[in-house]
Amino acid sequence: MEENKKAVVLLSGGLDSSICLYKAIEDGYVPYALCFDYGQRHVKEVECSRRIAEKAGAIFKKIKIDLRQIGGSALTDDIEVPMGRKMEEIARDIPPTYVPARNTIFLSVALSFAEVVDAETIYMGANMIDNPGYPDTTAIYIKAYQELINVAIKKTIKGGKIEIKTPLIRMTKKEIVEEAVRLKVPLELTWSCYLGEEEPCGQCDACRLRAKGFQEAGLTDSLCHKSGSDV
Repeated sequence: MEENKKAVVLLSGGLDSSICLYKAIEDGYVPYALCFDYGQRHVKEVECSRRIAEKAGAIFKKIKIDLRQIGGSALTDDIEVPMGRKMEEIARDIPPTYVPARNTIFLSVALSFAEVVDAETIYMGANMIDNPGYPDTTAIYIKAYQELINVAIKKTIKGGKIEIKTPLIRMTKKEIVEEAVRLKVPLELTWSCYLGEEEPCGQCDACRLRAKGFQEAGLTDSLCHKSGSDV
């Protein structure tokens, strides 16, 4: 195995991105955990990211980008977060919690950071199975962005390589939860809820998808105990 190979991991503090951090470590990379304070509805996830990175022994980097100046999302604007939606509703449309071009912005910053620290991989927790409404979490999007990377920076046009890895992209939430358990991700430190209250609301799309995964895996998630069983 190549020594000291590096990876930048987009770490939001949620379940999917935390798995990617632990997967990068399992794959033998020195992990750089990149977290964004982007003007989201709450910054609790930023602190969760820091704690998870510290627990994993990763190098933590927080970058501030104020997407509230753009708005257009329930996470960055005065738009109501949907509550209590059924799974078929969640899967049907692009939700109000979609942040315009967020993953393109995040990947671009991650690419810049990866080139500076000489990382060869960017890990991203994109998933297109249980929550297909987001256009920037699909396999076709990742493929297109990879093609951009190949011609966009000094490193790649001079023969180097930076690869996007999305190990969860075709996993169900059940499989994602099982992978988190296998990798010994500190689930108690993760945060999925769109609200930044003391406890998860249990009713936003993120809480309900998380509850679905734990329920189907036959496991108890003490963090999301408010979520109903009618997922």
